[in-house]
Amino acid sequence: MKEESIILFDGICNLCNGSVQYVLKHDKKKMFRFASLQSDSGQQLLKKYKLPYDNFNSFVLLQNEKAYLKSTAALMVAKQLGGVTQILYAFIIVPTFIRDAVYNLISKNRYKWFGKKESCMVPTTELQSRFLK
Repeated sequence: MKEESIILFDGICNLCNGSVQYVLKHDKKKMFRFASLQSDSGQQLLKKYKLPYDNFNSFVLLQNEKAYLKSTAALMVAKQLGGVTQILYAFIIVPTFIRDAVYNLISKNRYKWFGKKESCMVPTTELQSRFLK
């Protein structure tokens, strides 16, 4: 059985929350679990993987004892969701520094372009099991 895959995301970012909602909807095999970067679980995982725990500008995929960051994390998730979404994985051939430059531009402006919430999203009762506490 494949090891648990965890997505860490900025819990107050509307774009990030929209991405999580997309993954939840398209993750038919329920491969992914989630934690906001700001949560206790998120903070513990960031420390475990020796990642910055006070910078919430990165989308993180933890899988097979490895941390994938930014565009690489997003593309790895897209590949595993299957369907049309997996086509995005073709962008993995673009050098990381170029992909992450685009990622950083979006990340830097995400609150301005997409807005933010006052607090982290609270999953519905039926989705609570997919989120780390």
